[in-house]
Amino acid sequence: MIKAIFFDIDGTLVPFGTHSIPEEVKEAIAQVRANGVKVFIATGRHLKWIDNLGDTEFDGYVTVNGAICLLSDKTTTIFRRTIPMNDIDRIIAFSHRSDLPLVAIPAAGDIFINRIDDSVRHVMKLLRVAHIDVRELDTLKGRDVVQMMAFGTEEDRIKSGIFGEVLTECEPTSWNPYFCDIIPKGSDKSVGIDKMLEHFNIPLADTIAFGDGGNDVGMLRHVAIGVAMGNADPEVKQAADYITTADTDHGIINAFRHFGLL
Repeated sequence: MIKAIFFDIDGTLVPFGTHSIPEEVKEAIAQVRANGVKVFIATGRHLKWIDNLGDTEFDGYVTVNGAICLLSDKTTTIFRRTIPMNDIDRIIAFSHRSDLPLVAIPAAGDIFINRIDDSVRHVMKLLRVAHIDVRELDTLKGRDVVQMMAFGTEEDRIKSGIFGEVLTECEPTSWNPYFCDIIPKGSDKSVGIDKMLEHFNIPLADTIAFGDGGNDVGMLRHVAIGVAMGNADPEVKQAADYITTADTDHGIINAFRHFGLL
């Protein structure tokens, strides 16, 4: 019996280019919640960057790839994990000798970037981020940071030595070729899911999750039933128990019907 559903946002719950949840999905979520199923968000976005869910109600939010878990009121935090301070000190020094644009996501949510180039503009347009503050990473000194982002190609990042040499206690996770999310080692959406399940006393055996990108792989493998969208990356489909149709082709509705949720 499914008692908890976890949704990635971009490319899963919200098709790219629409910036909103399809009406049929909104109605389906309301119906399953009325039937007693808990419904959660599991996203790489910080709460400050979640602006595309409209008035759809959720029971909790696993944000910044599991680093911050909040309840439905969006203020009660039940879990938070930050990047070790040693890595913050090293990334500050690295930012002065590298051309890679770097985004900092402090726990407080005042997200900023140290420089903007064409790849950053492309992603801002894709995610419909109208504005992001630009300032040096030096302002991170001594602050709690839950996630970062590094732009450039994977080859650029490897050549820079950002992982292994600079960020020794962090690792990358990616769902877009233009950038990667930077999270503490051993931290991903599955960690946040466990914290949410613990809070609501729901067994892992009663869970299902939906995703489409590389940062969803751990989540889909972790839950009882991992569902990959038809538009998902090949590695995501390989990690899933079930592949539904695309986000623009009734993917969530079809999976709901397949598993008896509707």
